[in-house]
Amino acid sequence: MDSLDAVVKSGKVLYLGISDTPAYIVSACNAYAKATNKTQFSIYQGRWSIMIRDMEREILPLCRHWGMAIAPWDAIGGGKFQSKKAMEERKKNNESLRSMMGSGDQTEQEVKISAALEEVAQAHGIESVTAVALAYVMSQAPNVFPIVGGRKVEHLHDNIQSLKIKLTDKDIEKLHGVSPQTPEFPMNFVGYDPRVSGEQSFIMAGVAKIDYVKAEKAIGHE
Repeated sequence: MDSLDAVVKSGKVLYLGISDTPAYIVSACNAYAKATNKTQFSIYQGRWSIMIRDMEREILPLCRHWGMAIAPWDAIGGGKFQSKKAMEERKKNNESLRSMMGSGDQTEQEVKISAALEEVAQAHGIESVTAVALAYVMSQAPNVFPIVGGRKVEHLHDNIQSLKIKLTDKDIEKLHGVSPQTPEFPMNFVGYDPRVSGEQSFIMAGVAKIDYVKAEKAIGHE
């Protein structure tokens, strides 16, 4: 962090970003930078989509805590999120899917997620499933800037469409239904931050009450 701060102060870099790194390391780096008046990380880049939601466990809370933006990669599933109509057209044209990561075929889970994305897209009056996939990650946290790509002009149009989509709670529930996120310890024990989840577990409620009492005493109120 000392070296990165020196690069920023030399004027060669404006902001610092970090990618594909455990949350505890990023948090430790930012805590050190803050304590020593050095430049903190402003953005996190990682693999995140409606199908691979691992970042939602630790990375999203990290970014909320430190006010970091997020740049998801693989947000459209490596091109594997395709509507039924698009897949039929590809077969007619003997056109396979991208195979940079995995095979050129859809997995069973990718088929299910694509169907759910298509259903949500239809509810919003569009055909693009990738636009909904991008809208999903952008709806889950502030300042999300997906890294997108494409081989055709229509891919670019689909990406732009995502900016107009405002997913409803029902849309999110449908997508989460086909791609559930299993809480892991300690979140499956203490619960998620009630300010984000809207739900308050018994343990988190107790912690909040203790903090409130401490704060009240600190300012002279009982």
